[in-house]
Formats: sequence, C-alpha cells, structure tokens
Amino acid sequence: MNLPTSFPDSDRSKVRRYPKRGSQERAAIYAILDAHILCHIAYVIEGQPYVTPTGYWREGDRLYWHGSSASRMLRKQAERIPVCLTVTHFDGLVLARSGFHHSVNYRSVMAFGQASPIEDPVEKRAAVEAYVERVYPGRNAEIRPIDEQELKATTVLGMTIEDASAKVRSGPPVDDEPDYALPVWAGVIPIRQVVDPPQADPRLAAGTPWPKKLAPYKAGARLDEVLSAIAKA
Repeated sequence: MNLPTSFPDSDRSKVRRYPKRGSQERAAIYAILDAHILCHIAYVIEGQPYVTPTGYWREGDRLYWHGSSASRMLRKQAERIPVCLTVTHFDGLVLARSGFHHSVNYRSVMAFGQASPIEDPVEKRAAVEAYVERVYPGRNAEIRPIDEQELKATTVLGMTIEDASAKVRSGPPVDDEPDYALPVWAGVIPIRQVVDPPQADPRLAAGTPWPKKLAPYKAGARLDEVLSAIAKA
C-alpha cells in the first residue's frame, strides 16, 4: 500500500516552537525512529500521568513494544487508551555567547495513537521474533525459541501511528548579533553513542565464535548508524 509522504496535520502533533525545525514527513520520522530502540510512552491512569521508558520497533506505520504480562502499564495500555510515544537522539551541546542561547542538538519524534494487544499466538510469536531480529540480525536462527510459558508471560502491544511529527536542531549556536564580537568560545560539543568491543559471557563455551551477522556492531561504530543500516537491510 502506498502511503502519503506525510502524516496528517493535526493540532496535537503540530510543532509550534521553532516550527521550521519540525516535519511531518514520513521519511524523516521513520529515519529517527529506525535509528533508535528506546522510547518513552506517556499515558494516563485514573487521572495520573505516567511516562515509561521501554524498547520498541517499527514495521511501516506500526510501532510495537512488549513486556511482562504483569505490568500495570501494559495492562492499562492494552485497554486501547490514547498514548504518546517519543524518541530522542542527543547529538550535541551547543555553547553560545549568552546563557539564553545555549542549547542542545537533537533529533526527536512524537507519535500518537492507541495501543492494542497482539493476542493471536502465531502473530505474537512472530512479533517477539521480529523484535529480536530488528536489533540482532540472524539471532533467531541461533538461539532457543521462546517457549509457550514465556510467550504467555509476555504482553506485546502494537500502535498504528495516527499522527506524528519530527523536530530537529542541528548546527552552531544562534547568538544575538552584537554578541558575536564577544571573546567567548562558542560552538558545539558533539555527543554520540558508539559501540565498544563485545564482552563475552564468562560462562561462554570455549571456541564459540562471534556471530558474523552481528558484524555491524564493530567497535567504534555509531549506534544510530548501525541500527539504521539494520532497519534498511
């Protein structure tokens, strides 16, 4: 199915502060989502707002997350309540010539929808395996499959993105024109997450090789670039 290039324009996802930094383009939103695996989900239980961090993955316009079937968060979200899912990449510290104009560089997405449980056992198992494959290519073929009891103890939720927006800040500081003459260092301190060398389990069987399909996770690689490449594969 060919989807529109942009998500619908809506009051709740509209970027009001610095709107030029905002976008509702699907490509921009997908790129930010696919470069991360950790989100924060906002929801309300009996009038009390909560924000919970959790892992997620994307398939088209569907976002998925999972956890323990005993989780109050998941039980409530499974009632198809409205939720807001956000993802943020922290890309740098921006130092200006005044405190007012100090900032950070970032890429972010805010997505809205209603979560619903994946209840069909076959679909649920496929979703759990899709999450493993999303982060660790080829892993499902090497590990013990999830058993029926583990599957029963797991809740998987899916949310179709109803509307969403991205917001990005990049580049140097934007100072008041007179302040550019001040003899104060200004610029950006880039921040990035990189992969370190793998640390084998102390109980790993002797001679067990590093999986070839995890080659993208080489030491020094940027995590966001690794995840983006895996998503496109």
